[in-house]
Amino acid sequence: MSTAVEMEQLTSGASNRIIPVLKTLRIPLIFIRSMILCLLVTLFPRRRHSQRVVAAVENSFAASPSAAKTARRRSVWRSEEEDTLRRRALAEALDMGFETGDGEIQCRWRTSLFFGVRRNALFCRSWFPATDELKGILIIIHGLNEHSGRYVQFAKQLTSCNFGVYAMDWTGHGGSDGLHGYVPSLDDVVADTAASYPYIEEKLEGIVMTAPALHVKPAHPVIAVLAPLFSLVVPKFQFKGANKRGIPVSRDPAAMLAKYSDPLVYTGPIRVRTGHEILCISSYLMRNFKICTTKQPPRSKT
Repeated sequence: MSTAVEMEQLTSGASNRIIPVLKTLRIPLIFIRSMILCLLVTLFPRRRHSQRVVAAVENSFAASPSAAKTARRRSVWRSEEEDTLRRRALAEALDMGFETGDGEIQCRWRTSLFFGVRRNALFCRSWFPATDELKGILIIIHGLNEHSGRYVQFAKQLTSCNFGVYAMDWTGHGGSDGLHGYVPSLDDVVADTAASYPYIEEKLEGIVMTAPALHVKPAHPVIAVLAPLFSLVVPKFQFKGANKRGIPVSRDPAAMLAKYSDPLVYTGPIRVRTGHEILCISSYLMRNFKICTTKQPPRSKT
């Protein structure tokens, strides 16, 4: 009896008290497990979706520098195009005719556009005597930062002597295409001049130069060394450290004022590629001119 009693005590102890509790909690545990499985099923797709969203955001950030660079290029191109159209309108509006007191026009003139070696539009002017008598044709190539419209009075004198006159604006000058004051190649200027007037090389009989680019030197020898590199890396950069000292273009204050108040004249700092081209052409002229003489204006005695 004692053994049976002990057995009953063993079987009716802690295990008999836990098992009913577990049976009671079985249904809630199944429910909780089902909820956990549902949460896992719903969370995994969201995680994958969030990964795709994060990847898309990262790709957008990776693509944003190139998009911003493209936008900047478009903005710069649009600004250059607007400036070119503005300058061309000013060039077209320039008075090129010569009238006498009774309104008689003394010459025939016209403006035109043609495409240069870089397929850019170049602005041209021409003047011819009103009569059919023509002694010859002169082609005017303006200087750095100028434009053909500054030679209207000179063309007037030439047409009055029965000479025809042609003049073309360089790339980046006057009414021609290009960034104002930027000359990518002076060789192109020569080629454009030859292309604008057919058979010029066959008919050419002489060249008259005024203030050619001779003895042009940079402000510091280091600039001459670095100029070829910088002209490739930042060709359009405006170099404010260029040598600005030199002989004025005129001793007439009115002529100086007329030039530097002309909106078609480039008055900003020289651009790197343009300066490098000037240094190269100056060196070329000095190497290939056997005899080069310059006539200095007489100095006034004080």
